[in-house]
Amino acid sequence: MKIKQSKARIAFNAVNYIILSLITLTCIFPILHILAMSLSSSAAAAAGKVGFWPVDFSLAAYQYLMRKDDFFKSVGISGLRVLVGSVVNMTMLVITAYPLSKNSINFRWRNVYMVYFAITMFISGGLIPTYMVLKELNLLDSFWVLILPGAVSIWNVIILMNFFRGIPRALEEAAAMDGASHWRILFQIFLPMSLPSLASLLLFTMIGHWNAWFDGMMYMNTPENYPMATYLATQILNNNKNISNMTPEQLATLVSLNEKTMRSAQLFLSIVPILIVYPFLQRFFIKGIVVGSVKE
Repeated sequence: MKIKQSKARIAFNAVNYIILSLITLTCIFPILHILAMSLSSSAAAAAGKVGFWPVDFSLAAYQYLMRKDDFFKSVGISGLRVLVGSVVNMTMLVITAYPLSKNSINFRWRNVYMVYFAITMFISGGLIPTYMVLKELNLLDSFWVLILPGAVSIWNVIILMNFFRGIPRALEEAAAMDGASHWRILFQIFLPMSLPSLASLLLFTMIGHWNAWFDGMMYMNTPENYPMATYLATQILNNNKNISNMTPEQLATLVSLNEKTMRSAQLFLSIVPILIVYPFLQRFFIKGIVVGSVKE
């Protein structure tokens, strides 16, 4: 039997759809404009004729980027950073959040660690002390300087810890009575039931590593070691005018290009991996979690 909705309910849903549609369009239009700009001719981009559709279709910007070895090297560094950094971050996140989700009876020093972590959230060492520590550890201008300083995100630890605390203790107690160790309880009970939260935190971690640019600029002494975001930042700030290492073919292509088309092509390529990964993880954002029939 179909339930008839009231006029107020219909009006409420209509307003919601309109607002959500407008928000969606404000997110999509900038991406469409960047794509259209990258596929337009130099003259059309310089004249400001490009909107959301390419004008005088051209692949010159992408052909130019395909010949830039330093761009693809920075993409490779960023890809490796996302892979290694996500593994390190998620591992540290899980093994930190799990013991902190226990009460003070089962984990006597829990409150002490929570106070310590809370202090680090609001009072950090600052850029200069961090730089000095990394220099003394000989991590500057190395790949690990992009990973280790942010290996443990306290904000993510608190999110996952609270999620763990929402899992019924009866499940953990039943597993412990059957002889399961803490590691087995973690991997066979807590982690499978926390997939939505873990997927969300994993996506945030991946995006954070992919888009991070300031640490590469601060800790890397050679541009060859820049991740992609840092490379794009330096290219945009320098207006892509570093022609000392260009081949004759690249110089010939550069003559027919416009700064707007090159920047747009670089920016669009930088967001493509996130656009590819997100559809595989989005179902965890809208999927409800059923923690079992036992309730506390």
